[in-house]
Amino acid sequence: MRLVMWMNSREARMKSIWIGVVGVALAGCSGTTAPPAKAPPREVEVVSIAPLPVRDTGEYLGSLISRQSVTVLPQVAGYVRRIHVRPGEKVAEGAVLVEVDAREEVATLESAQAQLSASKVNLELTRRTLARSEALHAEGLASKQELESAKAQVEAAEAAARASAAQVAQRQVQLQLHAVRAPFAGTMGDVLVRVGDFVSASTPLTSVAQADLLEVSVAIPSHRARAMKPDTTLEVLDARGQVLLTSTVFFIAPQADPRTQLVEVKAAFGNTLGLRPGELVRARIVYSVRKALLVPALAVVRQSGQPFALVIRENGDKTVVARRPITLGPLGDQSYVVEGGLDAGDLVAVSSLHALRDGMDVTLKTSPSAPRAEATRMAPPEDSALTGSRH
Repeated sequence: MRLVMWMNSREARMKSIWIGVVGVALAGCSGTTAPPAKAPPREVEVVSIAPLPVRDTGEYLGSLISRQSVTVLPQVAGYVRRIHVRPGEKVAEGAVLVEVDAREEVATLESAQAQLSASKVNLELTRRTLARSEALHAEGLASKQELESAKAQVEAAEAAARASAAQVAQRQVQLQLHAVRAPFAGTMGDVLVRVGDFVSASTPLTSVAQADLLEVSVAIPSHRARAMKPDTTLEVLDARGQVLLTSTVFFIAPQADPRTQLVEVKAAFGNTLGLRPGELVRARIVYSVRKALLVPALAVVRQSGQPFALVIRENGDKTVVARRPITLGPLGDQSYVVEGGLDAGDLVAVSSLHALRDGMDVTLKTSPSAPRAEATRMAPPEDSALTGSRH
């Protein structure tokens, strides 16, 4: 009896356990998993595409030329006796630069002055003789021939006095040439001679240049010069590309250099920055200005060489990204010229480009950066190839 009751109790426990396991399994199979939360749209920065002024420019290497620059040569031969200036010194017009030994010329001048004094004494004597001859001829004590002889002697003495005076003036001028003077106010170049050197009329002594007004000379390709006008803008740049001075072209060479096929153009400007003649500078010529669409360089993505822009457009109540192929022009300062594929007013993404996909939902955040038209250049690459300049 006890054995039967124990068996019944054990079967009841096993049946309960089995029912519990089945119940748990059924409960697990009948349960549902909650779907994951949808990610919010990505926030992107955008810029609006608008037509802006674009400059067609070329950048070259220019040289500065003084409009007043001269190599100083002596006009006499002799030994350098004294040098009054130092290289780089500013001098006034007429200042003495170099003295050439003038002792021989001084002696010659003194001889000419003595001759002039003798001529004046002789002239005075002949004039007195003429006065006496006229008085004697009036009293009948001197013949007409003696009177005419006295007049001839006076005329000869006057001619000799004039010749002596001219000789003195000539020697005085010659003596002044031994002091070499500055032809105009300017800055001294290197002094090429030393005290004691023998110089002649063909020996360069030094140079004087006026740096207040300078010219910048630039050689440009001949095909560029054909369309240039005399009032074309030329900018002098510093090492970082910032504009130092702006002027206009006043000279375009009528012919090209037969060796380089380059045409020289010049512009003049007031030197307010301490530039020096002979200095090489970066020069930029603005050939033309036109309106064009610009897109920031960081907004351009490429695939297999084809440039694309991620344009933001409205799709019903959503804002989505549309990948659009574009045609680019020259690259300027952080911006491309857009030749096709974009229209004025289009919004282009400039952030999170690596994470954006065609048709993706986004929200907009206006970017403070915009294409810079004033620095955009459209110089063709052949300019730099011909001149060795940078773009």
